[in-house]
Amino acid sequence: MTAIEALRAVPSIPRRDDAPIFAEPWEARAFALAVHLNERGLFSWAEWAGRFGANLRANTEAGECLTYYEVWWQTLEEFGEEKSLASSTERARRAAEWREAAARTPHGQPIELRRSGSAG
Repeated sequence: MTAIEALRAVPSIPRRDDAPIFAEPWEARAFALAVHLNERGLFSWAEWAGRFGANLRANTEAGECLTYYEVWWQTLEEFGEEKSLASSTERARRAAEWREAAARTPHGQPIELRRSGSAG
């Protein structure tokens, strides 16, 4: 399935002229990651659309204020854990590494992420 076919398969994806609309760069990366994982066979678009749609409904019914792509990311995390791509512990560790790297990086400079145990 192509990325355009994926757009059509996923419920109510924000788009203009058959192209997705992203408010932030991370949203585009999250979208691309889902396309990549689908292309690698980790899930079908039917699986994705079902899970993502259920997460959108649950978000709305619970009165939560997650954005469309925050729910998209939540769905990626669920598939990642379910398919043993990354445990919740690994995700938390990496998130902490990103926060620490961001905190030590001067404003306007690229963030350099060091892996645990690396020198520096």
